[in-house]
Amino acid sequence: MAAAVHAPAFAQPARPVKLIVPFPAGGTADVLPRILAEKVRSAYPAGVVVENKSGAGGNIGAEFVARSDADGTTFLVSPPGPIAINHHLYKSLNFDPTRWVPVTVIATVPNVLAVSNKVPARTLEEFIAYLKANPGKVSYASQGNGSTSHLTAAMFMQLTGTQMVHVPYKGTAPALVDLVAGNVDVFFDNISSSAQFHLGNRLRVLAVADDKRSPALPQVPTFAEAKLPAMKAVTFFAMVAPPGTPREAVEHAHKAFSEALAAPDVRQKFQEQGAVPGGSSPEQTGRFIREESERWSAVIRSAKVTVE
Repeated sequence: MAAAVHAPAFAQPARPVKLIVPFPAGGTADVLPRILAEKVRSAYPAGVVVENKSGAGGNIGAEFVARSDADGTTFLVSPPGPIAINHHLYKSLNFDPTRWVPVTVIATVPNVLAVSNKVPARTLEEFIAYLKANPGKVSYASQGNGSTSHLTAAMFMQLTGTQMVHVPYKGTAPALVDLVAGNVDVFFDNISSSAQFHLGNRLRVLAVADDKRSPALPQVPTFAEAKLPAMKAVTFFAMVAPPGTPREAVEHAHKAFSEALAAPDVRQKFQEQGAVPGGSSPEQTGRFIREESERWSAVIRSAKVTVE
């Protein structure tokens, strides 16, 4: 992660601040920054707007931010893809993810194993046995090639010695629609998206890929409880600025957003999404992103995942 550039005291921007979400509207990646945008308007008198610029695994929106003025008026708010993963997947990118200026991690959300009601397994153990009895016959959805759901499934297959067929979608929403309809069998989704469908008996969440159970679905066990402790996959949502953004602009943004993340009403709304609110410092955020990048790089290499 690049360091912010020192500059004179931060001046309030005369134009609205843009939070660029590089994925479609409707998913967790879109909902969380919209909650925050309402809360930080007092820190940006010209206003705060959320814009969706989706496509190419998040790279289109990320490139837009990377090419934007480094003046504290444009930020990327995104899941790991264009921040920590895509440079391990794509042969070339029109931006350098290692040059992002970190602001904060706004939230972490555990991934879960969600299955269609057509899948006969009721527990993780039963599901693994079902996969081993039906190699290559079970399909799994993802938010797209190289997405966290794709890589989480790859990790799961490595750890369990199982084989499934990948069906990539363009985002969480269409993948969930087909999972609920039974057109695809499995989806390693964010808990925030799948929880409501589990509670409505429209799909089944069999396990949570985190160290402990989630308050959103406290009755669902972790993978570790089923003797699969290495199966940990948490999606993070981070806020970064274009290369060269002045430290003062970064510190102003961090102060505004970390204060918003500490507000009880924001924390409640995040928790309703299954998200654990963040607020880490720019330095802590940079370290966290580097660690996540290294971890997923190992999965990508081992599973030989590539994206054209």
